[in-house]
Amino acid sequence: MSVMVVTGTGTEVGKTVVTAAVAAAALAAGRSVAVLKPTQTGVGPGEVGDVAEVLRLAGPVTGVELARFPEPLAPATAARRAGLAPVSPQEIARAAAELAASHDLVLVEGAGGLLVRLDDAGATLADVAGLLDAPVLIVAQAGLGTLNTTELTAEALRSRGLHCTGVVIGSWPAEPDLAMRCNLSDLPEVAGVGLLGAVPEGAGAMPGQTFREAARSWLTPELGGTWDGAVPCGALR
Repeated sequence: MSVMVVTGTGTEVGKTVVTAAVAAAALAAGRSVAVLKPTQTGVGPGEVGDVAEVLRLAGPVTGVELARFPEPLAPATAARRAGLAPVSPQEIARAAAELAASHDLVLVEGAGGLLVRLDDAGATLADVAGLLDAPVLIVAQAGLGTLNTTELTAEALRSRGLHCTGVVIGSWPAEPDLAMRCNLSDLPEVAGVGLLGAVPEGAGAMPGQTFREAARSWLTPELGGTWDGAVPCGALR
């Protein structure tokens, strides 16, 4: 694949850190990588956004941000309140296609969940994936409640004829509770796709070099990693 869309089951589930891990794994394999953040919300001019964080963690990727809105709201709402033009799915698809012409892998990181509105016409990240004919990676929470939100996201993708690459847990704790341990086997069942990894809790605070050295061990070979899924609790701590 040359373009992959990264979405979450909601906000603050670890999309940026997972995006960085996938980028780091691809770089380690000798691939050129670009990360596209169509809309960054809740960050003011000059402040560090998600693209800068991916660069810090993953290393030398090409980072592109199309629009920035200061209030931490859905992109459509944030753009309207800021008096700025929203970013359309067509603009995002064009930017991704341009990056794909000169990079082996382009990761398009959405804002919030799959169906968060990009503009007042109701366009979403799902529309972007459709225009690009790109697979979608779901980043999910580890604990109670994640089965419902993950299944809803996967069902929304299927209903639109979109391909889901798999699920990655965005923050896996050192001491998982019963629900989390059960979710390791339940998530693939409800989503209908494989569990492709789990990023340790706190990975986003690691120094970049430490993150890059460990990133492949958190992901399965489908995402360029080395985890075989045989002993998930031990492998994912």
